[in-house]
Amino acid sequence: MKNFEKKETNLNQLIEKLGRLNTSYSQHSFDNKSIEREKNLIKIEKDELEKKNQEILREHKYLTERVKKLEQELKSKKELEKKFNQDINDLNQETQSLVEEIEKWQM
Repeated sequence: MKNFEKKETNLNQLIEKLGRLNTSYSQHSFDNKSIEREKNLIKIEKDELEKKNQEILREHKYLTERVKKLEQELKSKKELEKKFNQDINDLNQETQSLVEEIEKWQM
């Protein structure tokens, strides 16, 4: 992100410098046209980078939310598994108690 911001700052500074050069620099119109063309290309590149950055930020937000949701689901499933295991243990103990009781009666 910092790299993108640095590039954006540099591009903005370059566009300002080119704008100042265009108005104060008195060379052939060919040079002015090439500078203007380069300025426009840089502006287009800047706009494309900003658009890509926005897409990346949206994707990052979506993925962050998705990870949180998956973590919550995992936590919920672990709690259910823990409860299920506890229920099984309780049933095993109860079964064992019943078996012992039956054995007492059979003797």
